[in-house]
Formats: sequence, structure tokens, C-alpha cells
Amino acid sequence: MTYIDGFVAAVPTANREKFKRHAEEAAAIFKEYGALSVVEGWGDDVPDGKITSFPMAVQRKDDETVVFSWIVWPSKEVRKAAWDKVMADPRMKPQGNPMPFDGKRMIFGGFEPIIER
Repeated sequence: MTYIDGFVAAVPTANREKFKRHAEEAAAIFKEYGALSVVEGWGDDVPDGKITSFPMAVQRKDDETVVFSWIVWPSKEVRKAAWDKVMADPRMKPQGNPMPFDGKRMIFGGFEPIIER
């Protein structure tokens, strides 16, 4: 069964094209190391919550948009080996591919699918 990495971040709305370029470059690297697919979703209908919400989780500011992303891997083992390589890859260093958002407010995690259709 596959394995999923999920991410939610707040990106300055003015940085949409910078984010898209950053994500395209990163996606190519993830796929090079074994990812089956990479999806980047630009928030379109992401309501504020009263107790919790995507905007609250990433402390979204008024001039930011919530981005919801995921990477599909063939297995957790492939994902583990790939992340070690991705983190060591000089193309992923901030000097070469700077994140156009505040990475400290990004939330992420690995997920084992329990239903996959």
C-alpha cells in the first residue's frame, strides 16, 4: 500500500507564482527519488473556524493563502529512503530553491492509507 506525506502552509498571496516555481522544482526532485505524485492545492474555499481550521493551524495572515499539499509514495520504506536523499540534495537547499513562505508555520506528517480506491 502507498504512503502519504501531507502538508499545510500559509503562503503570501503575492508569492503565488514564486510558490508555484518552488513547488515545481521540489516536485521534480521528489519524483526523481521515487514519489508517485505530488499535488499542490492553492486555497480557494478555506473557511476560518471558531475552534480550529486550516487558517488557524498555520496562523494565516490576511495577506496569505492556505496551501494544502501531499506526496504519494509507493511505500513508507521508499518514502524514508527518499527523504534522506531529498534533504541531502543541494537543489533543495534554501540558497538554490528558497521557500517563498514561512516554513516555521507549516504543518506536516506522514500517513498510512486505510482506504485507497
